Amino acid sequence: MDPQTPVVILCGGQGTRIREVSERLPKGMVDIGDRPILWHIMKLYSHYGYRRFILCLGYKGWEIKQFFLDYRAHLADFTLSLSDGDHEPQFASGRGDENWEITFAETGLEAGTGARLRRIRDYIDTPHFMMTYGDGVSAVDIEQLAQLHEKSGRIGTVTGVHPTSKFGEMRVDGDVVAEFNEKPTQVTGWVSGGYFVFDRSFLDDYLDDSEGLFLEAEPLQRLARDEQLTVNKHEGFWAAMDTYKDYQALNELWAKGDAPWKLWD
Repeated sequence: MDPQTPVVILCGGQGTRIREVSERLPKGMVDIGDRPILWHIMKLYSHYGYRRFILCLGYKGWEIKQFFLDYRAHLADFTLSLSDGDHEPQFASGRGDENWEITFAETGLEAGTGARLRRIRDYIDTPHFMMTYGDGVSAVDIEQLAQLHEKSGRIGTVTGVHPTSKFGEMRVDGDVVAEFNEKPTQVTGWVSGGYFVFDRSFLDDYLDDSEGLFLEAEPLQRLARDEQLTVNKHEGFWAAMDTYKDYQALNELWAKGDAPWKLWD
C-alpha cells in the first residue's frame, strides 16, 4: 500500500471513565510516559512508513493542536535571544523532528464516530485509508494489515484481538467477518481492536451525514452482512486506555522499558 495512504485517528472523546487524568484533556492527550497516547499510536504507523495523519477532533481539540504546534519546543534544545529581533527560538537539529503531515479536522463536539469519519472525506485523496481510535496501543503489524486488505479485495478490514474486557464482538468465518455486534454481554471470540483499512468508497456507500451515526453500529454491521469486512487476526499485544487501571498498567510497562507496542527505535 502506498505510504501516502492517510491514517485517520478518531480523537474527539472525553475519556469520562478515566476522569482522574483526563478531566481537563481530550482522551488522546492522556500521557503514557511523557507523551500522549495519540503520539504512541502515530509512532507505530510511522514505524511502518505512513506519514500522513488526519486527526478527527472534538472535545478540547485545541489541546491536540497546541501540542503539535509546540512540538519542537517540547522536545528539542533551543536558544532564545530576548535582547532584540523577533525573539524566534533557534532549535538544535534532531529531536522534535518527525516526517509527518498532520491535518487537524474539527468534526464536532457531539458527533458519533461514523459522523466524524464521514466529515473528513474531502481529505481522503487515495483509493484506501487507514483508521483507528486515539485510545488504544498495539503491536499490530501494519504492513501485514495493509497487505491483507489488498489481497482480500473487500471494502473494509478490521483488526481482531483477544482483549481482557468487552468491546465490539465479531463472529468470524475464515477471514471474513460474518457478524458484528457492538456490545455483547459475554465475549466468546474475536473483538474489534480498531486498526482498520477501508476503501474510500466506504465513506459514501456506508456512511451518511447523521450527527449521531456511530461506526460500530449500522455501518460496520451492514458491511459484515454484505460480506465486505475482512478480519486481520492479531494474537499479540493490544490494550485500550479505557479506565484508570489501564492508564496505570500502560505507564508501568513504559517506565520499565517493556512496552510491547514500542516497535520504533
